[in-house]
Amino acid sequence: MPGWKSDVGRRLDELIVAHLPNVQKAVRWNSPFYGIEGQGWLVSFHVLTKYVQLNFFCGASLKPVPTGSGKDPNARWLNIYEGDTIDEAQISNWLIQAAKLPGWASFSS
Repeated sequence: MPGWKSDVGRRLDELIVAHLPNVQKAVRWNSPFYGIEGQGWLVSFHVLTKYVQLNFFCGASLKPVPTGSGKDPNARWLNIYEGDTIDEAQISNWLIQAAKLPGWASFSS
C-alpha cells in the first residue's frame, strides 16, 4: 500500500481487529478480508488509484447504510480519499453491527 494509503490500511486493520470478535483474516485478489468463523466474511478493503475502498458484504443491513453500492444488492462501501478524515466512530459502529450479521461465504482461502 503506497504512501498515505498505508496509514489508512493500518488504521482500518486496527479498527476491524478491535471490533470483530475472534476475527479471521485472509488475502484474496490482493485485498485483506476479515470474518468470523461460522459466520463468513464481513468486511474487506481494496486499494485503488485515488482511494481506499472499505467494503461491507452485509452493508445494506447497516444503519446508516454506507453510501457506495453496485451489482451486489447486499454490499455497500465507503471510499476514503487522501486528506479525508476517517470517521472512526461510524466505522466502529458499522463493524459492531456487521459482527451480528451473516457474512459472505463465497470463497475458501
